[in-house]
Amino acid sequence: MQPLHIFNVVPKLPENLEPLRKILMNLWWTWQPQARALFRHLDHDLWDKTNHSPLRMLQLCRQARLDEVSKDDDFLREMRAVYATFTAYMERPDTYGKLRPDSPFSKTAPIAYFSAEFGFHESFPIYSGGLGILSGDHCKSASDLGLNFVAFSLLYKHGYFRQQINKDGGQESIQLNQNFSHLPLADALDKDGKILFVGVDILGRTVRAKVWKVAVGRITLYLLDTDLPENSEEDRQITAQLYGGDHEMRIKQEIVLGIGGIHALNAKGIKPAVHHMNEGHAAFISLELIRRGVTEDKLDFYSALQKVAAGNIFTTHTPVPAGNDAFPLDLMRKYFGNYAAQVGIDFSTFVSFGQTRNDPSEPFSMTIFALRSSRHANGVSALHGRVSQGLWKDVWQGVPEEEVPITSVTNGVHTKTWMAPEFAALYDKYLPNWEEHLTEPDFWRGVFEIPDEELWATHNKLKSRLVDFIRLRVRQQRERIGETPEALRHISRLFNPEILTIGFARRFATYKRATLLFSDEERLHKLLSNTERPVQFVFAGKAHPKDEPGKHFIQEVYKFSRKPEFKDRIVFLEDYDHYVGRRLYQGVDLWLNNPRRPLEASGTSGMKLPPNGGLNLSVLDGWWCEGYNQKNGWAIGGEIPESTNPVEPRFEDEVDVASLFRTLETQIIPLFYAKPDGKLPIAWLQLMRESIRSITPAFNTHRMVKEYAERLYEPAARAHITLSAKGGQKALELSKWKNDIRKAWPHIRIADVKVNDSSNNVLVGEQLSISAVVNLGPLDPAFVTVQAYFGESVNNVIDKPDTMNLTQSKKLADGNYLFEGAIPARDSGTYGFNVRVIPTHPNLIQAHELRLITWAR
Repeated sequence: MQPLHIFNVVPKLPENLEPLRKILMNLWWTWQPQARALFRHLDHDLWDKTNHSPLRMLQLCRQARLDEVSKDDDFLREMRAVYATFTAYMERPDTYGKLRPDSPFSKTAPIAYFSAEFGFHESFPIYSGGLGILSGDHCKSASDLGLNFVAFSLLYKHGYFRQQINKDGGQESIQLNQNFSHLPLADALDKDGKILFVGVDILGRTVRAKVWKVAVGRITLYLLDTDLPENSEEDRQITAQLYGGDHEMRIKQEIVLGIGGIHALNAKGIKPAVHHMNEGHAAFISLELIRRGVTEDKLDFYSALQKVAAGNIFTTHTPVPAGNDAFPLDLMRKYFGNYAAQVGIDFSTFVSFGQTRNDPSEPFSMTIFALRSSRHANGVSALHGRVSQGLWKDVWQGVPEEEVPITSVTNGVHTKTWMAPEFAALYDKYLPNWEEHLTEPDFWRGVFEIPDEELWATHNKLKSRLVDFIRLRVRQQRERIGETPEALRHISRLFNPEILTIGFARRFATYKRATLLFSDEERLHKLLSNTERPVQFVFAGKAHPKDEPGKHFIQEVYKFSRKPEFKDRIVFLEDYDHYVGRRLYQGVDLWLNNPRRPLEASGTSGMKLPPNGGLNLSVLDGWWCEGYNQKNGWAIGGEIPESTNPVEPRFEDEVDVASLFRTLETQIIPLFYAKPDGKLPIAWLQLMRESIRSITPAFNTHRMVKEYAERLYEPAARAHITLSAKGGQKALELSKWKNDIRKAWPHIRIADVKVNDSSNNVLVGEQLSISAVVNLGPLDPAFVTVQAYFGESVNNVIDKPDTMNLTQSKKLADGNYLFEGAIPARDSGTYGFNVRVIPTHPNLIQAHELRLITWAR
C-alpha cells in the first residue's frame, strides 16, 4: 500500500451562525449556563467528546449538522438570545468599575495581575488546583465588575497532567500535548499592530516568547509561550509543563513570567497603575520594574524600589515555609549575577532582599522578595493573615508580630461558575435579580421563601445526576483496568441517590489528611453498613507527580474503596478537574474538610457547596473560621482552640477522628434522615437555607475583588502615582529621607515616662494620663510618632495590644520634647503600657517600612 498524505477538512460555518464563533472565542461562555446549553444542543455527543470545548466542536462538527442547525428556527432563536446577552454584557455602561468614583485605573493604566496558573474551565487546562481556580475566578469577577484589568501567565504545552488510577490504586500521570489551535487563543499585537513577541535575557542569550491573548469577558489574559522554532530545545521547554522540572526550570519559568510579562506590557504601551502578584512565582516583575526605574528614570536602586513597591500588591497563599519557592544562592548568581551591577548595588545586597537577613547563606525566597518589594501584602483568610504575620515576622525584625504589615482578604468563588443552572433558575424565581444583589446579606434572606418541596427536589435532581456521573466515571476506569463483565454490571448498583452522600475532593497534600476517615475502620463500617441510615463517600483529587506521600494517600483511599465491606459505599473518582468538581459540589449533601490546623490558608472548595444547597463539615481552619455560625454546618474538633500554631499531630488526629464520627453519628445522620412527614427532612432543609443565606453573599469573588479594589488596588495606585510623578521625584526624596532617618535613629532616647495620676487604679470609663520626655537628637518631631503601647497584662506581657498617639505638648532644651496622652480604661483588669517612637512620613505606606522602633527602657 502506498503511503497516504493526511489532511484535515474543516467545516465551513454558515454565515448566519457567525455569532457562535464570537461567543466561543470569549471565555464568558464558561460561566453562562445558557451559552453552554447552546453548544450542547449543537451536538451533545461531540460536546462530551471534546471535553466541553465549543471551539473544538466547531472544528469537528459535520458540515451537514451545521447546515441543519443554520435552518433550525429554535436553535437560531436560542443563539440570538445568547448573543444578545453577550453583547449587552460587553457593552454595559454601569458596572462597578465604571461607576467607582475617582478611579485611578484606565485602559492604559490598569490593574496587572500575575499568576503561574489560571483555571477557567476543563477545556483550557493550564491550571493544577486551587491557586489556578482562584485566579480564574478572580478574573471572572474582575470582568463582571468591569474593572480595568489585565492578567498574565504562561501557556503550557503540556498543561498539568491527566490522572489515571491503575488497578493497584497507583496514580499514573498522563502528559497532555496541547494543540494551541484547539484553544480560544488569538495573537496579541504590539502598539504598532504587529504580532507580539518579547525577548527575555537568560544566561546571556535572548529567549523569544510569543504572546497570546485570551478574552475573559471584558478583560484580557496574556500568555507567554517559548515553544518557538527560533529557540533552542532547552528554551522551548520553559513553557512546557506547569510546575514541572527542577529548581533551574522553575527559575527560568519565573523569569519568563515576571520579566517577560513586563516586557509584554511595555510593548503594548500599557503602564499598569498597580501590579498584583498572586503568590511569589511572579515576584521577578519587581526586578524588571526596578531596572527600568534605574535605566529609564535615572533613579538609584533604592529610589526605584520606593516607586515600584508602592504599586505592588502581593498575595501569599502558603502557610508553611517549605511551600514557598526559594532558590539556592549559586543559582541566583548564575541567573542574576549581572543584575546587581546593572542597578548599582552589590550581589550580597541584592540577594538579601530575598532573605530574612538572619543568615547570609539563606536561599533566595520568592515570598520574602515579594514582601520586601511590595507595600501591600495579604493572606487569604483572617486566620491565614495572622499565621502569615508570624511566619514572616523576621522580615520585619523588631516589629511586634501583630503589627507585621500583612493583612487579609478572604478568598471567594465565582458564584455563577459553580452554581448549578437548576439552582440559578430557582433563585431567578424566588430571588429575582439575584446576580445584582450577590454580595448583599439581607437580600439572601429571601431563600427562606423557597418552598421545602422545590428546594429538596432541586437538590435531589442534582444528586441523582451525580450518582449517574459517578457510575459512568467508575465504569470507564474499571473497563480500562480490565475488570470482569460481572464486576462492570455491578456498577449499576454503585451508590444510591437516597443515601446521605459526603464528598471529599482536593489536592492530595498530606496535611489535608484524606485518610483521616479511615483511622477507625470499625466505626466507619458501622456507618456504611447501617441498613436504616447508611452513608456513602466520594473522593477525588490529584497529588503532584513528585509527591510520593500524597500519591500513597490516594492509593490508600482507593484500596479502602475496593474492600468488600466498603463496596458500593466509597468511591475514588480519577482525574479531578473543573468538570468533576462541578458535579461534586452541586450534587453531594455534605462536604468534608479536615486539614491540619492552621495549614489550610483558605480553602475554597467548601464555598462552592452553599449556592447549591450543600453543607460543610470542616475543621475550624481557613475560611471556615469565618463562615461557620453554628447553624449552617458543623465543625470538627471544635474543642481544639483556634491558633496560629500547629497542634501536636497525634493529639490532633485523635481529637478530630473522635469528633468527626461523633458529629456524624449524633447530629448529621439523624438530622438528614429525620422526615416528620415521611418525605422531607425539614430540619436539614433549614440548615440548607441558612448555609445559602450566610455563605453565598460573603464568600464570593465579587466581594473579594471589591475588597481588593477598595482596600489594596486603589490605595496602591494612588501611592504609585504620587511616587512616580516628575520622573520619580517623590520616590527620590523618600529614599533620601529614609537614609537620613536610619543614620539619626540611634540618637533617640525615651526618658522620664510618668503616670500623671496619684493612683494606679482607674475606673472603667476613665483615662490614665501619661507623659514621656523624648530626646530626638537631630530629628524633626514632624517625622516621628510617639505612641503608648498598651493592653491587658498576662504574665507581664501585653495581650492584644493597642496603640495611641501621644501629643507633643512642649519643646524642652537639648533636643528634648514632652509628649502627653491619656489611655482609655475600657474594661476592668490588670493592664500594662510602654512608650515607643516610630518614624513617620506623608509618603510612608506601611507604619513599619523602616523596621525602626525605640522603646522606653
